[in-house]
Amino acid sequence: MAETAALAVTPAGVATRRTVTGMLHSWDLSTGVDGPGTRFVAFLAGCPLRCLYCHNPDTRYLRDGGRTPAEEIVREAAKYTGFIHASGGGATVSGGEPLLQPLFTAELLHRFKHELGLHTALDTSGFLGGRATDALLADTDLVLLDIKSWDRALYRHLTGRELAPTLAFARRLADLGKEVWVRFVLVPHLTDAAENIEGVAAFTASLGNVARVDVLPFHKLGAAKWRALGLDFTLADTPAPTADQTAAARAVFAAHGLQTV
Repeated sequence: MAETAALAVTPAGVATRRTVTGMLHSWDLSTGVDGPGTRFVAFLAGCPLRCLYCHNPDTRYLRDGGRTPAEEIVREAAKYTGFIHASGGGATVSGGEPLLQPLFTAELLHRFKHELGLHTALDTSGFLGGRATDALLADTDLVLLDIKSWDRALYRHLTGRELAPTLAFARRLADLGKEVWVRFVLVPHLTDAAENIEGVAAFTASLGNVARVDVLPFHKLGAAKWRALGLDFTLADTPAPTADQTAAARAVFAAHGLQTV
Protein backbone atom coordinates (compact mmCIF):
# COMPACT_ATOMS: atom_id res chain seq x y z
CA MET A 1 0.00 0.00 0.00
CA ALA A 2 1.16 3.55 -0.71
CA GLU A 3 0.30 4.85 2.75
CA THR A 4 -0.27 3.17 6.08
CA ALA A 5 -1.40 4.20 9.53
CA ALA A 6 -1.02 2.25 12.74
CA LEU A 7 -1.33 3.07 16.44
CA ALA A 8 1.88 2.72 18.40
CA VAL A 9 1.39 0.66 21.57
CA THR A 10 3.51 0.91 24.70
CA PRO A 11 4.63 -2.22 26.61
CA ALA A 12 1.76 -1.51 29.01
CA GLY A 13 -0.67 -1.79 26.12
CA VAL A 14 -1.50 1.91 25.97
CA ALA A 15 -2.09 3.30 22.47
CA THR A 16 -0.14 6.43 21.58
CA ARG A 17 0.01 8.61 18.47
CA ARG A 18 -0.51 6.69 15.26
CA THR A 19 2.36 6.25 12.86
CA VAL A 20 1.45 7.32 9.32
CA THR A 21 3.80 6.53 6.46
CA GLY A 22 3.71 7.34 2.77
CA MET A 23 5.84 7.57 -0.33
CA LEU A 24 7.99 10.71 -0.26
CA HIS A 25 9.93 11.70 -3.36
CA SER A 26 11.92 14.58 -1.80
CA TRP A 27 11.69 17.80 0.16
CA ASP A 28 13.07 21.27 -0.40
CA LEU A 29 12.96 24.85 0.80
CA SER A 30 11.56 27.32 -1.72
CA THR A 31 10.64 30.98 -1.85
CA GLY A 32 7.82 32.56 -3.84
CA VAL A 33 6.61 29.63 -5.95
CA ASP A 34 4.87 27.23 -3.55
CA GLY A 35 2.85 29.70 -1.51
CA PRO A 36 3.72 32.86 0.42
CA GLY A 37 7.15 33.33 1.95
CA THR A 38 9.84 30.71 2.36
CA ARG A 39 8.35 27.26 2.58
CA PHE A 40 9.21 23.71 3.47
CA VAL A 41 7.88 21.68 0.54
CA ALA A 42 7.26 17.94 0.74
CA PHE A 43 7.05 16.37 -2.71
CA LEU A 44 5.04 13.16 -2.60
CA ALA A 45 5.44 10.45 -5.21
CA GLY A 46 2.76 9.39 -7.66
CA CYS A 47 0.47 11.26 -10.04
CA PRO A 48 -2.54 10.14 -12.12
CA LEU A 49 -1.97 12.85 -14.75
CA ARG A 50 0.49 12.63 -17.63
CA CYS A 51 0.99 16.30 -18.45
CA LEU A 52 2.87 16.93 -21.68
CA TYR A 53 4.87 19.73 -20.05
CA CYS A 54 5.49 18.08 -16.67
CA HIS A 55 8.83 19.23 -15.25
CA ASN A 56 8.95 16.43 -12.66
CA PRO A 57 8.25 13.22 -14.60
CA ASP A 58 10.40 11.44 -12.03
CA THR A 59 7.44 11.68 -9.59
CA ARG A 60 4.93 9.83 -11.79
CA TYR A 61 4.81 6.59 -9.84
CA LEU A 62 4.52 5.73 -6.17
CA ARG A 63 7.65 3.65 -6.60
CA ASP A 64 9.52 6.88 -7.37
CA GLY A 65 9.44 7.66 -3.66
CA GLY A 66 10.68 6.05 -0.48
CA ARG A 67 8.41 4.97 2.36
CA THR A 68 8.77 7.65 5.00
CA PRO A 69 7.01 8.27 8.34
CA ALA A 70 5.21 11.59 8.59
CA GLU A 71 7.04 12.13 11.89
CA GLU A 72 10.38 12.13 10.07
CA ILE A 73 9.26 14.82 7.64
CA VAL A 74 7.81 16.97 10.43
CA ARG A 75 11.07 16.70 12.39
CA GLU A 76 12.95 17.89 9.31
CA ALA A 77 10.60 20.83 8.82
CA ALA A 78 10.93 21.77 12.48
CA LYS A 79 14.61 22.60 11.91
CA TYR A 80 13.59 25.57 9.76
CA THR A 81 10.54 26.95 11.56
CA GLY A 82 12.31 30.06 12.88
CA PHE A 83 13.43 31.03 9.40
CA ILE A 84 10.05 30.14 7.88
CA HIS A 85 8.06 32.14 10.43
CA ALA A 86 10.34 35.15 9.96
CA SER A 87 9.65 35.14 6.21
CA GLY A 88 5.89 34.80 6.57
CA GLY A 89 6.12 31.36 4.99
CA GLY A 90 4.87 27.91 5.83
CA ALA A 91 4.76 24.33 4.59
CA THR A 92 3.40 22.97 1.32
CA VAL A 93 2.49 19.41 0.40
CA SER A 94 3.10 18.95 -3.32
CA GLY A 95 3.95 16.19 -5.75
CA GLY A 96 3.41 14.40 -7.96
CA GLU A 97 -0.16 14.63 -6.80
CA PRO A 98 -0.50 14.65 -3.00
CA LEU A 99 -4.15 13.58 -3.05
CA LEU A 100 -3.05 10.24 -4.47
CA GLN A 101 -2.00 9.67 -0.83
CA PRO A 102 -4.78 11.48 1.07
CA LEU A 103 -4.12 9.91 4.48
CA PHE A 104 -0.43 10.80 4.36
CA THR A 105 -1.18 14.28 3.04
CA ALA A 106 -3.76 14.90 5.75
CA GLU A 107 -1.33 13.83 8.45
CA LEU A 108 1.40 16.12 7.17
CA LEU A 109 -0.91 19.13 6.88
CA HIS A 110 -2.33 18.53 10.35
CA ARG A 111 1.07 18.25 12.00
CA PHE A 112 2.60 21.14 10.09
CA LYS A 113 -0.29 23.32 11.22
CA HIS A 114 -0.93 22.19 14.77
CA GLU A 115 2.50 21.01 15.94
CA LEU A 116 4.72 23.51 14.14
CA GLY A 117 2.26 26.38 13.83
CA LEU A 118 2.95 26.77 10.11
CA HIS A 119 0.75 28.20 7.38
CA THR A 120 -0.19 25.22 5.20
CA ALA A 121 -0.71 24.84 1.47
CA LEU A 122 -1.84 21.97 -0.75
CA ASP A 123 -0.53 21.93 -4.33
CA THR A 124 -2.89 19.88 -6.50
CA SER A 125 -4.38 19.41 -9.95
CA GLY A 126 -7.77 18.90 -8.28
CA PHE A 127 -8.38 15.72 -10.28
CA LEU A 128 -8.50 13.70 -7.05
CA GLY A 129 -10.25 16.42 -5.07
CA GLY A 130 -12.93 13.97 -4.02
CA ARG A 131 -10.32 12.26 -1.85
CA ALA A 132 -9.75 15.39 0.21
CA THR A 133 -11.78 15.06 3.39
CA ASP A 134 -13.28 18.07 5.14
CA ALA A 135 -10.73 17.52 7.93
CA LEU A 136 -7.85 17.64 5.44
CA LEU A 137 -9.15 20.89 3.98
CA ALA A 138 -9.72 22.35 7.45
CA ASP A 139 -5.97 21.92 8.04
CA THR A 140 -5.19 23.59 4.70
CA ASP A 141 -4.84 27.38 4.68
CA LEU A 142 -4.26 27.71 0.94
CA VAL A 143 -4.87 25.53 -2.10
CA LEU A 144 -2.62 25.95 -5.15
CA LEU A 145 -4.93 24.69 -7.89
CA ASP A 146 -3.79 23.93 -11.43
CA ILE A 147 -6.41 24.65 -14.08
CA LYS A 148 -4.55 23.59 -17.18
CA SER A 149 -7.17 24.32 -19.82
CA TRP A 150 -10.81 25.28 -20.24
CA ASP A 151 -11.20 23.32 -23.47
CA ARG A 152 -12.17 19.81 -22.40
CA ALA A 153 -10.60 18.03 -25.37
CA LEU A 154 -7.38 19.99 -24.94
CA TYR A 155 -7.30 19.19 -21.22
CA ARG A 156 -7.59 15.49 -22.04
CA HIS A 157 -4.80 15.85 -24.62
CA LEU A 158 -2.56 17.69 -22.15
CA THR A 159 -3.10 15.42 -19.15
CA GLY A 160 -4.72 12.17 -20.24
CA ARG A 161 -7.58 12.92 -17.82
CA GLU A 162 -10.91 14.75 -17.67
CA LEU A 163 -11.38 18.36 -16.54
CA ALA A 164 -14.68 17.92 -14.68
CA PRO A 165 -13.23 16.69 -11.33
CA THR A 166 -10.97 19.74 -11.12
CA LEU A 167 -13.87 22.11 -11.72
CA ALA A 168 -15.99 20.30 -9.13
CA PHE A 169 -13.18 20.57 -6.58
CA ALA A 170 -12.76 24.27 -7.36
CA ARG A 171 -16.46 24.86 -6.69
CA ARG A 172 -16.25 22.90 -3.43
CA LEU A 173 -13.34 25.08 -2.29
CA ALA A 174 -15.38 28.16 -3.18
CA ASP A 175 -18.32 26.88 -1.12
CA LEU A 176 -15.94 26.41 1.81
CA GLY A 177 -14.47 29.87 1.36
CA LYS A 178 -11.00 28.33 1.13
CA GLU A 179 -8.31 30.63 -0.24
CA VAL A 180 -7.06 29.50 -3.65
CA TRP A 181 -4.26 30.49 -5.96
CA VAL A 182 -4.98 29.29 -9.49
CA ARG A 183 -2.10 28.26 -11.71
CA PHE A 184 -2.31 28.32 -15.48
CA VAL A 185 0.60 27.26 -17.69
CA LEU A 186 0.81 29.25 -20.93
CA VAL A 187 2.01 26.94 -23.72
CA PRO A 188 2.31 28.41 -27.23
CA HIS A 189 0.16 26.59 -29.80
CA LEU A 190 -1.62 24.64 -27.03
CA THR A 191 -3.12 26.61 -24.15
CA ASP A 192 -2.66 30.11 -25.57
CA ALA A 193 -5.86 30.36 -27.65
CA ALA A 194 -7.83 33.45 -26.69
CA GLU A 195 -11.04 31.51 -26.00
CA ASN A 196 -9.18 29.03 -23.80
CA ILE A 197 -7.61 31.73 -21.63
CA GLU A 198 -10.93 33.59 -21.47
CA GLY A 199 -12.70 30.41 -20.34
CA VAL A 200 -10.25 29.76 -17.51
CA ALA A 201 -10.38 33.43 -16.47
CA ALA A 202 -14.17 33.65 -16.44
CA PHE A 203 -14.55 30.45 -14.44
CA THR A 204 -11.87 31.49 -11.98
CA ALA A 205 -13.44 34.90 -11.45
CA SER A 206 -16.85 33.29 -10.82
CA LEU A 207 -15.57 31.41 -7.77
CA GLY A 208 -15.04 34.39 -5.50
CA ASN A 209 -12.27 32.81 -3.39
CA VAL A 210 -9.27 33.09 -5.74
CA ALA A 211 -6.70 35.46 -4.26
CA ARG A 212 -4.40 35.41 -7.25
CA VAL A 213 -3.63 33.73 -10.56
CA ASP A 214 -0.14 32.61 -11.51
CA VAL A 215 0.26 32.64 -15.29
CA LEU A 216 3.30 30.41 -15.68
CA PRO A 217 5.26 30.59 -18.94
CA PHE A 218 5.98 27.16 -20.40
CA HIS A 219 9.60 26.09 -20.02
CA LYS A 220 11.70 23.04 -20.82
CA LEU A 221 13.75 22.79 -17.62
CA GLY A 222 12.51 19.25 -17.07
CA ALA A 223 13.46 17.99 -20.55
CA ALA A 224 16.63 16.33 -19.28
CA LYS A 225 14.56 14.28 -16.82
CA TRP A 226 12.36 13.04 -19.67
CA ARG A 227 15.43 11.95 -21.61
CA ALA A 228 16.98 10.28 -18.57
CA LEU A 229 13.79 8.28 -18.05
CA GLY A 230 13.65 7.28 -21.72
CA LEU A 231 10.44 9.26 -22.26
CA ASP A 232 9.49 11.17 -25.39
CA PHE A 233 9.20 14.87 -24.57
CA THR A 234 6.81 15.85 -27.34
CA LEU A 235 7.08 19.57 -26.61
CA ALA A 236 10.83 19.68 -27.20
CA ASP A 237 10.38 22.03 -30.17
CA THR A 238 7.71 24.20 -28.54
CA PRO A 239 9.03 27.70 -27.78
CA ALA A 240 8.57 29.48 -24.49
CA PRO A 241 5.97 32.27 -24.71
CA THR A 242 7.33 35.75 -25.25
CA ALA A 243 7.05 38.41 -22.56
CA ASP A 244 4.32 40.09 -24.61
CA GLN A 245 2.34 36.84 -24.91
CA THR A 246 2.58 36.26 -21.18
CA ALA A 247 1.56 39.83 -20.41
CA ALA A 248 -1.43 39.51 -22.75
CA ALA A 249 -2.60 36.34 -20.99
CA ARG A 250 -2.27 38.02 -17.60
CA ALA A 251 -4.28 40.96 -18.91
CA VAL A 252 -7.22 38.64 -19.66
CA PHE A 253 -7.30 37.48 -16.04
CA ALA A 254 -6.84 41.03 -14.78
CA ALA A 255 -9.80 42.17 -16.90
CA HIS A 256 -11.91 39.79 -14.80
CA GLY A 257 -10.77 41.52 -11.63
CA LEU A 258 -8.20 38.88 -10.71
CA GLN A 259 -4.75 39.61 -9.29
CA THR A 260 -2.12 38.09 -11.56
CA VAL A 261 1.53 37.19 -11.19
